[in-house]
Amino acid sequence: MGEVLIDGETTGYCGSGCKAIVDSGTSLLAGPTTIITQINHAIGASGVVSQQCKTVVAEYGKTILDMLIAESQPQKICSQIGFCTFDGIHGIGMGIVSVVDKNNQKSSGSVNDAMCNACEMAVVWMQNQLRRNETEDQILNYVDQLCERLPSPMGESVVDCASLPSLPSISFTIGGKVLDLAPEEYVLQVGEGIAAQCVSGFITLDVAPPRGPLWILGEVFMGRYHTVFDYGNMQVGFA
Repeated sequence: MGEVLIDGETTGYCGSGCKAIVDSGTSLLAGPTTIITQINHAIGASGVVSQQCKTVVAEYGKTILDMLIAESQPQKICSQIGFCTFDGIHGIGMGIVSVVDKNNQKSSGSVNDAMCNACEMAVVWMQNQLRRNETEDQILNYVDQLCERLPSPMGESVVDCASLPSLPSISFTIGGKVLDLAPEEYVLQVGEGIAAQCVSGFITLDVAPPRGPLWILGEVFMGRYHTVFDYGNMQVGFA
């Protein structure tokens, strides 16, 4: 799979390609927290605020930004600051190598993982905004807003049903073709009347390298695109 687009704008994550599974056994559309958070921000979905993420931005956001501007190696920034206790590759996307060398194993424990992951997400978000020539204040404010859109522990997020007409399209590039999903296709309405609730069709899935990052294009995607599993020719087709 190629680029993931929000209203036609790149998210800066799958430019060099991402692995994906098309799966009718998965109800929603699952992807890395880094990008699902950007999507949730764009569609106004509300999840649980990640305190670790906001702490990283508040205390180290300017440092990370300065290091990116100084053209430091993005994949090493968080270990240089001290959030990740290894100095090597922790792949999370565009410009950051996504394959772990067999001799470069992650040594941080689960206690440090949250801050390490928050830092690495901030690096990706800031890197993408720098490419758009945003100012320092604009970038830090945007990343702080993304922190507020981190999904709840179970991955689900809720959208204001009244906002559907104004929400952006979310697109996936496959085989050089851009496949769009409209708001009414990626937002699921549960219940009726005043009890109705609109749930984001996007949930988080974080698979560590070398098997990840990984996307699962579940029923939210397959509901829009006719999917053919052509085992005889070992290919998958969409229409």
